[in-house]
Amino acid sequence: MQAECLFFPSAGCVQYNIKLGNCAANVAVLRQLLQEESPAQGTLLVLPEMWATGFSYPDIDRLAAETPAVVQTMCELAAQYKIFLTGSLTNGQVESSLPTNTLYLVGPEGVLGQADKQYLFAHWQEDQHYQPGRGNLPIETPMGRVGGIVCYDLRFPELARELAFAGCRLIIVSAQWPLSRLVHWQNLVRARAIENQVFVVAANSCGQTGKMLMAGHSMVVGPDGSVLAEGGEEQGIYSAQLDGQVQQELRRSFCPPGERPWRSHDAAKLCSLAELLPRLTAIRSQGSRIAFTNGCFDLLHAGHVNYLEEARRTADCLVLGLNSDNSVRLQNKGEGRPINSEADRARVLAALGCVDFVVLFDDPTPLKLITAIMPEVLVKGADWPEDQIAGATEVKAAGGEVRRIGLTPGRSTTSLIKIIQSKVAK
Repeated sequence: MQAECLFFPSAGCVQYNIKLGNCAANVAVLRQLLQEESPAQGTLLVLPEMWATGFSYPDIDRLAAETPAVVQTMCELAAQYKIFLTGSLTNGQVESSLPTNTLYLVGPEGVLGQADKQYLFAHWQEDQHYQPGRGNLPIETPMGRVGGIVCYDLRFPELARELAFAGCRLIIVSAQWPLSRLVHWQNLVRARAIENQVFVVAANSCGQTGKMLMAGHSMVVGPDGSVLAEGGEEQGIYSAQLDGQVQQELRRSFCPPGERPWRSHDAAKLCSLAELLPRLTAIRSQGSRIAFTNGCFDLLHAGHVNYLEEARRTADCLVLGLNSDNSVRLQNKGEGRPINSEADRARVLAALGCVDFVVLFDDPTPLKLITAIMPEVLVKGADWPEDQIAGATEVKAAGGEVRRIGLTPGRSTTSLIKIIQSKVAK
C-alpha cells in the first residue's frame, strides 16, 4: 500500500456563466469570486472548460493568441492567494493548423503542467476547429500527482483509469456540460470517482452561453462516491475539505485501479475476409469509421509502428491488409523475401495496440479486399501518388477519403536487411 503523502487540504469548483469571446469579462468574474471567497491556502480550484472565452469558433485565432496572457493571469492569482488553479483554454502553440483544447494547472510558483482534451465533441463541431490530444500524463504537483480530463473525456472511463493507475489520487474535470444532460453529468462524475477510488473535482459552467443552457452542478466527489460539495445552477465557488486518509483506508480493502491483468487475446485480430465483414458491420452500426492500410511488414521496425499509429488516428478502427507470402513474391521484393512467414508477420502485427484487425490477401494488390471492405479512410504512405494507390478511386467514389502519411526517414526493411548482411559478412 502506498505511504501517506502530501495532499490538497481542500478543493473546489469555480462556477459561473461564461461570456462568449470576452476574455476580460470572464477573468473579471474569476477575480471577483476569489475576492469574495478568499480560499484557504493550498486549495485547488477548478475552472470550467474554455473558462476565459467559451467556444467562440469565429474568434478562435484571436483567443488562442490571448491564452499565454490568460495563463499568466492564472499564475498571478495563484501566487496572490497561494492556491492552485486549473481550467482549459485554446492552445494555439502546437505543431498543427488546428489548436488543442488544453487544461492548464498552475500553482503559486507558476505553471505545473497541462493536459489536452482527448475526445472532441463532434456534435458541437469541436472536431472541425480543434485537434485531439495524443495521450495525457499525470501532472506533478507539490501535493502529489493529478490527472486532468476535459468535458467529453468524462464519457471515456479508460482515461480516468489510466491516470489512476499512474498514481493520480485526484482527477480534475473541466467542462461545459448542458442542462439537458445533467443526470449524465452527475452519474458520470460519481462513477469515475467510485471505480477508481479517487477524488474527482468537476467544474461546469452555468447559465446560457450562446444558444446552450449549461447545467452547473459543479461537484467535489470523494473516492467512495460521496458528494462532498455540489453547486446548483447559480454562480459561486463550491468547495470541500479533502481527507487523503479516507482514500488510503478505502484502498486497503481492495483497489480496482491497481489491478491490471493482461486480458487481451491478440491472435483474435487475425481473421478472414468472411469473418471480418460482419464484425465491421457491427462496428459501423454505431457510427464508427473504418480505416484501411496494407503492406508486407516483413521485418517490423519503428517506421512501420509510427506509420500504423498515424493510420489508426484517422478513424475509429484500423484494418490492416497483409500481403501473403505469395503476394510478396509477386512484388519482386528480392530473393529470399519474405524473410518472415505470413503467419509470423500477422501474429506480430496483431500484437500492436493500434491495429484492430489483420486480414491476408493473395493478390498483387489489395484492390479486391478494399472494395469488399470499402473503408471510410484509405491510408497509404506519402511516397505513393494518389493516382497510383489501389482502391483510391473506388473509396472516394463511395464518399470516403484517402490519407497519405509521411514515412520515418532512414527506416525500411531493405535497409535493415543490408545492415544484417553487412554484420554477417564481418
